[in-house]
Amino acid sequence: MERVGAARDLVLGYVHALNAIDGAMRVAIPSLERLADVLGVARSRQISRSGHIGTYSYTVHGTGCRFVSGNGTEVDVDFATDGSEVFDLWRLRWYGLSLPEPLDLTDQDLRAAVRSLHPLLTEVRPGWFSVAN
Repeated sequence: MERVGAARDLVLGYVHALNAIDGAMRVAIPSLERLADVLGVARSRQISRSGHIGTYSYTVHGTGCRFVSGNGTEVDVDFATDGSEVFDLWRLRWYGLSLPEPLDLTDQDLRAAVRSLHPLLTEVRPGWFSVAN
């Protein structure tokens, strides 16, 4: 039961970190209406595809972006066509491994944690999750 609790805390930590990144990016780039807009801003060359904004470094990739905080914690997120933030178990696991006190959890533990957080989190397609509106 302890591992499920740790996995649940990790998933909630990821969601909290993602919300903090969203807020920081929108303060730093006032034209952003949502975090997904960072893709368009980078594609239009208003910002580079990688760099530093506030206390985060970022790298735009494909349909997403990887953010690294000052303490080295990594939050990688993809964006659905509607602009919503989506993530999979790999991104959650990588987040856990990047924490100041790394947490290495199995996909099974993470999947159980994500499912236990329904309706806060929804599975938008097999293996991919999003925070419910």
